[in-house]
Parts: sequence; C-alpha cells; structure tokens
Amino acid sequence: MDATEIILVIGGCRSGKSSHAVELGEQRRTRKHIFIATCVARDDELAERIKNHRDERGRHWHTVETPVALPEAVARHAGPQTVVLIDCLTLWITNLLMKMPLPDMDLVTEQVQALCVALEKAKGTVILVSNEVGTGIVPENKLARFFRDAAGYVNQTVAAAATSVIWVVAGIPVEIKKPEEHQTKRDDASL
Repeated sequence: MDATEIILVIGGCRSGKSSHAVELGEQRRTRKHIFIATCVARDDELAERIKNHRDERGRHWHTVETPVALPEAVARHAGPQTVVLIDCLTLWITNLLMKMPLPDMDLVTEQVQALCVALEKAKGTVILVSNEVGTGIVPENKLARFFRDAAGYVNQTVAAAATSVIWVVAGIPVEIKKPEEHQTKRDDASL
C-alpha cells in the first residue's frame, strides 16, 4: 500500500472509535504499525487505561508517546508501507491548552495547520481518532467552552483534509465521507 490514505475516526466517549481505528490499521497490509499516543498518564486510573489499550493493540504496534509535537511526529513516522494511528486529537488539544499561559485560538490554529501540512505530505495510511464534543450541552465555564470550540475547529479542519471520515456510534462505524468524495472536492478546487 503506497497510496496516501487519511482517515478520521470520530465519535463520543466510549463509542468504540479507538477499537475501530485499531481494526482499520490491522486491515492494512504494511511493514510498520506506529501508534502515536497523545495521552499523558496524570493519575493511576489513566495509567491503567493506557496499559490496557497497549495490551489490546498487540506487540507489532510500536508506540510513540507524543503529547504535543504531533505535526512533527506525523512527518517523522508516516511513510510508505506504514500505518500511523493517532489516538487522540482531543487529548492533544488538552495538552496544548495546558502548555498555554492563556487559551489562545491562534496557537491552536497554528498547530492544526501544521498538522494538516504534515498530513498532506504523508505517505501510507494515517488514522486519526477524535472525540465529538459538540453534541452535548454548552459548558458552564469559559475554559470548557474554549476547549469545545477548539475541538470543533480541529475536527472540522482534519475532516476536510481526510480522505475518509468514519463516525462511530455505539460501536457501529458509519462512513460519513468517502474517498471518492474527497477526490471530487480536490478536483473541483483545482478547476
């Protein structure tokens, strides 16, 4: 598999999106499977979840812990005969926010644009997992609303760059953007 394939797998918390993303990665016949983990184990419960996810993936997945430098990690690891699975974009946004003195959408935009450039240059398959956080209630505090807005922006931007988008609901994957739709939009844009 030498063609570039960018897949966004999106859904609510505990919807089955990470399992589906791993399954998609397993279906690709490649030499390398790279798992880019954005999660930081901030407590024992999260450390246990990370361990369980790692055990579920199997030993052929090489894990790269990348809480913030995601565009650079994609540029470094994506290549022919390689599947790169990023789990997840919303934790990446959280890590970016935690490094900012104040919430700054310009900094988020800069990082997302850098990620999209890396995705555009990527070879092989890149699968990105993200939480859909915009279907719930309006958060009560300013930081939570900023996070929701930033996540929505990231999801929309990455979905536009993706060749396909899969929404996972109750463990059921629903393809909402197909590769041919992506190609048609690219063809239309070049006219």
